[in-house]
Amino acid sequence: MKSISAGIFGVLTFVFLTIGFANAKDNTYTGEIMDSQCAKEGSHADMMKKHDIKTEKACTNGCVKNGGKYVLYDSSTKKVYQIDDQKKGEQFAGEKVKVMGSYDKATNSLHVTDIEAAS
Repeated sequence: MKSISAGIFGVLTFVFLTIGFANAKDNTYTGEIMDSQCAKEGSHADMMKKHDIKTEKACTNGCVKNGGKYVLYDSSTKKVYQIDDQKKGEQFAGEKVKVMGSYDKATNSLHVTDIEAAS
């Protein structure tokens, strides 16, 4: 009888966990992949002028090379999202993108499942 109860408990636990993860749907976030320093300012303008940098991509990659992180900056809301997959961010540095993923409010970060160029 104990093994049957334990088995039922295990199955129910699995079912509830599966339902919980299935409901954690990805959302789409739009913005620009920027470096954390320029995103705080909402623009690359000052940094590009100060260091005679010609493109947003070069600015983003340069700032990350000097200690920044790749982030998603939404200019319409002025919101900066940390992104958990820095390699995916690097591929789209300085570009307008759509990021698919789930938002973790506690860490203000996006768990990135996919990034694509915005049209």
